[in-house]
Amino acid sequence: MTLRPASWAAAVLLAATAHAQPQLPPPQATDPVALKTMQGFPPPPDKTVRLATVLQYPNARWAFHHMRELGPTAAVWRGAGPASALPQAAHGLGDARFDDGQGRALALADWQRNTYTDALLVLHRGQVVYERYDVGMQPWQPHALWSLSKSLTGLIAMQLIHEGRIDPAAPVARYLPELKDSAWGDATVQQTLDMTAGVQYDEDFAKPGSGIFQYLIAGGLVPAPAAYPGPRSVLAYLPTVKKAGEHGAGFVYKTVDTEVIGWLLQRVTGQRLDQLLSERLWAPLGAGEDGYVWTDANGAQLASVGVGATARDLARLGEMLRLQGRFNGREVLAPPWWPSYARAPTPRSSRPPASRCARATRTTTSGGFRMTATAASRPRA
Repeated sequence: MTLRPASWAAAVLLAATAHAQPQLPPPQATDPVALKTMQGFPPPPDKTVRLATVLQYPNARWAFHHMRELGPTAAVWRGAGPASALPQAAHGLGDARFDDGQGRALALADWQRNTYTDALLVLHRGQVVYERYDVGMQPWQPHALWSLSKSLTGLIAMQLIHEGRIDPAAPVARYLPELKDSAWGDATVQQTLDMTAGVQYDEDFAKPGSGIFQYLIAGGLVPAPAAYPGPRSVLAYLPTVKKAGEHGAGFVYKTVDTEVIGWLLQRVTGQRLDQLLSERLWAPLGAGEDGYVWTDANGAQLASVGVGATARDLARLGEMLRLQGRFNGREVLAPPWWPSYARAPTPRSSRPPASRCARATRTTTSGGFRMTATAASRPRA
C-alpha cells in the first residue's frame, strides 16, 4: 500500500508489533527447524524470512543467526593464526537443577529451551563446562549481538583513550565537526561514553516514530516505509538529533550515544570498525570464526547493535576479561583500571555504564527484536 506522509510512524509500529501476542507460543512451536523456515529452493512464501519480516515473531528465531543473509555486512576477520584453545571439561551441567522462582526445580537445559535461548556456553576457569545450541544454530554461526555490540565499541574506545589518541574530556565536535550543531556539539567524549549526554531521543519500541525506530531505519535494520521523511543512513541521521537538557545530569540508555563513539573511533584511527575489531580483538584472541558488522545503505557500520559473533568467540572475550586483559599467550587489552577494578566487587551505584562494560556469553532470542541483556562480566582473579 502507499503510505501518507503522516502515517509512516504508525506503519513502523505495526511492523514492530506484528508479532505481539497475549502469550508467547511454547518454544517448540517456534523452532525454525520444525517449522521448516527458509527450507526449499525457493522456500514457500509463508516460510520465507525477509528483513522486512524479521520482527514478525517467530521469524527472529531463524533470522538472529542468519542476519548476514538478509542485508549488507562487513566481515570481522579472525586473523591468519590458529584458533586459540577452549578446553572441554563437561560436568553434566545441563542436568543441574535450580529453583525457578515458582517453587519448581528446573534443569538448566530446560531453562535454556523455555527461555527461547539459541546458544548457551558456560566457561569455568577457562574450560567449557556446558555448550548447547538450539533451533538449528551451529557452533560456527555468528549470532546477532545487538546491544552487546556497545561493549565491544567501549573496549576499543577505552584502549584508544589509554593510548592517548582520544581525550575523554574533549568535546565530541573536536573529532566530529559534523556534529557541532547536534546534541553532541558541546558534549564530551566521556559524557557520550557514559550515556549522560543530553539528547532528544527516546528508546521506546512501543512508541510510533520514537528515536530508536528512526535510528533503525537509518541503519537499514527496519525498512523505511515509502513516505518516510527521515534520513536513511546513520551518518545522515546523527547530525539531526538535537540536545535536550544538560549534559552530565544523569545516565539515560541511548543507542545513538554509542553510534557517535563508533564514528569517532573510525575518524581517529582511519580504520573501519570491522578492521578495529579484527586487529584489536578477534585476531589477538585467536577467534575461531569471522564475526561481522551490519552496514547501512551507505556502508557505515553500526557500532551499537551491528556486531555478530559465535558463542565460542564471545567465550574467548569473556575469559580474556576474567584474566584482566590477557589471553592466548598475550596481552590483548591493557587498560589502566584493571587492577583496581578486579580487587573487589564494584558498588552498584558506581559501576561503569553499559557503554563501557564488557559482557558475555549468551546469545538469545527473547521473543522480539530486543534482546534480553546479558549479565555484565567483571574480571576476577
